[in-house]
Amino acid sequence: MSRPDRNVKISVVVPAYNEAENIPILMEEFSRMFTSSRMYGEVILVDDGSSDSTFQKARECQQKYNFLRVVAHRRNQGLTDALMTGFSKARGRIFVFWPADLQYLPQDIPKLIDRIDGGYDVVCGWKQGSYGIKRLVSSIYNLMSRVLFRVKVHDLNSVKAFRREVMDDVPLRKDWHRYMVVMAADKGYKIGEVKVNVYPRKFGQSKFGVWRIPIGFLDLLSVKFQLSFMKKPLLLFGFLGLILILLGILTGGVTVYLRIAKHEGFRPLLYLVILLVLSGISFFALGFLAETITSVRDDIKASLKQISTRERFGMRRSPQFNRRRSFSSRSDNRPPGRAENSREQKRAGS
Repeated sequence: MSRPDRNVKISVVVPAYNEAENIPILMEEFSRMFTSSRMYGEVILVDDGSSDSTFQKARECQQKYNFLRVVAHRRNQGLTDALMTGFSKARGRIFVFWPADLQYLPQDIPKLIDRIDGGYDVVCGWKQGSYGIKRLVSSIYNLMSRVLFRVKVHDLNSVKAFRREVMDDVPLRKDWHRYMVVMAADKGYKIGEVKVNVYPRKFGQSKFGVWRIPIGFLDLLSVKFQLSFMKKPLLLFGFLGLILILLGILTGGVTVYLRIAKHEGFRPLLYLVILLVLSGISFFALGFLAETITSVRDDIKASLKQISTRERFGMRRSPQFNRRRSFSSRSDNRPPGRAENSREQKRAGS
């Protein structure tokens, strides 16, 4: 990630994939926003392997607007990778994610920044308006996210602004940009939201596909597992193991009852008891093993944090010590034959 520039307050990252018709209009809107708000910032447009003239339009706009910087991927890598590329080039103290489809207008960006200046670390946009079938899918996704992660914002998958240091604590994998807010909340960052207007798409085609629904659901479970059960894995494996053992005990009780009271033997029930009990014990063993791995991971993180703290506060050796060390290392690196010859010459001279 590039070093921050104190003069650059905001860095707006705009991923674009086949949005050639929208780019000139969007850059004009950004120019109006910077002029009216008097904020000094930059726009980093990441062309994510577009097959149309998106990159050419962006370069033409770059010659017209001095706030615009253009980066291009050789092929389409997805929204998360495009965001990471933009964030790595950003110099501002506040990052802003903004789509290139003109469904959001930059005039709402100052509202997000005002909330950041008011003490929030991450500010989400709460979409106001009609945007087709995506509204239904988004509402279900946001409801599930609020239930699972208990983040009290209405819209997690919208435009957002956040402090630069948030990116240092939030790991992003492919398609995990949707869960940036919940991971930031898990790290203790203060989350807020403001209402932003959303408009129907005028140019280009929507990138929303049906396959994004099951992928998003699986990613939702994956993030929940990472944030909850990876910290205390025995809660998951132990809970499953306990249920299986209890089911095995109940099944064993039924087997004993049938054998004693009814004088009937049903061998598959006995096999089921063995399977349930052994599976429960196996889950408990996996839980204890995962707890051990988690503790080792935490110890490594703590050690790395201590090393980083020492380097940050300048706990290094003095320059005089380094010079002495370099001198001694040079003397130690002399050829062994030269040292032995010097000793023999002294003996011969004496």
